[in-house]
Amino acid sequence: MTAITDLKDRLAAVHYVADDTLATALQLALTLKRPLLLEGEAGVGKTEIAKALSAILDARLIRLQCYEGLDANAAIYEWNYQRQLLAIKASEHEQASAAEIEKHIFSEDYLLRRPLLEAISQDRSPVLLIDEIDRADEEFEAYLLEILSDFQITIPELGTVTATSIPHVILTSNGTRELSDALRRRCLYAYVEFPGPERELAIILSHMPDIEERLAVQVARFVRALRKEDLEKAPGIAETLDWAAALTGLGVTALDQDLATVQQSLICLLKTEADAKAVTKEVTSRLVGTAA
Repeated sequence: MTAITDLKDRLAAVHYVADDTLATALQLALTLKRPLLLEGEAGVGKTEIAKALSAILDARLIRLQCYEGLDANAAIYEWNYQRQLLAIKASEHEQASAAEIEKHIFSEDYLLRRPLLEAISQDRSPVLLIDEIDRADEEFEAYLLEILSDFQITIPELGTVTATSIPHVILTSNGTRELSDALRRRCLYAYVEFPGPERELAIILSHMPDIEERLAVQVARFVRALRKEDLEKAPGIAETLDWAAALTGLGVTALDQDLATVQQSLICLLKTEADAKAVTKEVTSRLVGTAA
């Protein structure tokens, strides 16, 4: 059994069905100890890869959710200013010099470790998920370069903090903006697409082993066809699983069994007003016909 096949089997055991391309990229990232940048549309399962990797490695998952305006204080570290002020006030009654006070309040006791610093401070390699890096400002990428290149962080008051263990780094991007060449050069890369009907069927059966197989097949085909419609937001894998669970809960065993119920249950897949209006009963009937 190859390392990649073994990795796919281990991921499948925690309900993540990976294709060969993704499994190869993940195996190389583990072997080479390189960050892995995963790009693709929202909902294809990029974030779940980090969660699955954490599960199979029995490693701590540390997540940094990126957003516009994210800065070093929120991502790397900041000082506990309240405790520092209390320490300064308490030292007023002591004979400590200003230099001694400064050295004391800028020690690790007053350091608040944010996700990036926390990740390189672990005794055992964690999985560091830097989620939706494309939502952060371009300036923030500069903060990442030192970490992704040398796995170290420079804190002016303390010096350079070097990783005690190298984290397994997964970065995700929905492609809302172009990432810098400098960031891309430091990462291995894989583009994650929506699964085809066969893999989506395997995902459904992995999460819902008791579902009627005929229904599971039809759900996978229906969602595949629905994603080809002109929608504002294509349904992701999580929505597929929600819909399959909803249909099962409503007693539906086949999509062509009860079109009215199927139409009403599409609230699990369609997440905008425009999409809900666009997928009319006629569209649903056509898609069911394709899936049946």
